[in-house]
Amino acid sequence: MSTEWQPTGSIEALELRARLNASVRGFFAERGVLEVETPVMSRGGNTEPNIASFTVDFSGRTDGGPRTRWLRTSPEYALKRLLAAGVGDCYELGRVFRNGEAGGRHNPEFTMLEWYRLGWDHRRLAGETAELVRMALALVGRDATFVQVTYRDLYRSRLGLDPFLATEAELRNALGDVAIDPEGLVRDDWLDLLMSHRLQPAFDPGVMLAVHDWPATQCALARLRHGDDREDDDGIVVAERFELYLGPVELANGYHELLDADEQRTRFGRDLSIRARRGDVRPPLDEAFLAALGHGLPACAGVALGVDRLLMAMLGTDRIADVLAFDFARG
Repeated sequence: MSTEWQPTGSIEALELRARLNASVRGFFAERGVLEVETPVMSRGGNTEPNIASFTVDFSGRTDGGPRTRWLRTSPEYALKRLLAAGVGDCYELGRVFRNGEAGGRHNPEFTMLEWYRLGWDHRRLAGETAELVRMALALVGRDATFVQVTYRDLYRSRLGLDPFLATEAELRNALGDVAIDPEGLVRDDWLDLLMSHRLQPAFDPGVMLAVHDWPATQCALARLRHGDDREDDDGIVVAERFELYLGPVELANGYHELLDADEQRTRFGRDLSIRARRGDVRPPLDEAFLAALGHGLPACAGVALGVDRLLMAMLGTDRIADVLAFDFARG
């Protein structure tokens, strides 16, 4: 008899997920951060070149709107529209969707926690993100030390090279015996490969490491700043962004948010140009989000945290199926 009807995660894992969700809501209730819900389907899509989106087609009356809608890859644009409307500190805990991402550590639909804090920068928000992760770890009797380091100092101290000044050849050589097809790869790709293949695997599992102030070319929706708080900043420009790792597992990605609608439109345009060169789909821009930026987004920092990855770290598993009721194969 087939067992394909059975859940992929254990009942204990599903109970832990429920406790985590309740704890997250309690965490934000204590801090006065409002829970909101935003649409899963959007008129605009995510332009980020390395993220693929799902689309759905609506068969009913659209009243002039587009029939094709994009399943959100994060609730970011809608949450920022609420911020521009004056909702204040807010968060959403819900499902998001990414096409082409299925396997041992990835599921095409997964749970994301995203929140925004008015008047904060990325460094302060990294600290609160660590507090939330520590709260989650306490549910399974664990704890971790919190450490912050700049992107530049991380590469300098552990790889012996400056990620802002090293040549592409030096970056490739630093991969050592990691065999990678170089066809079509650019500087940021080599930096990412060094992070995923050389740095992350060596991160201490007992440490939450916040890596902040990334290269400006990896700014996404973050503000840019001249210098990296060092006397020898060499005139570099950094993106006010952080990523939080628990051991080798990347849990969260946060920004000191960009407020300039024109600059954001320019960045979206660069994304679409990269997609065009690759022959990839070019999603329509989220004009409602850009209009909200034009109206005025309050100064804030925001972060997205992968809840499934956090649960995997809590349970010590590298299989996302272990923390889901039903993974993609059994959905």
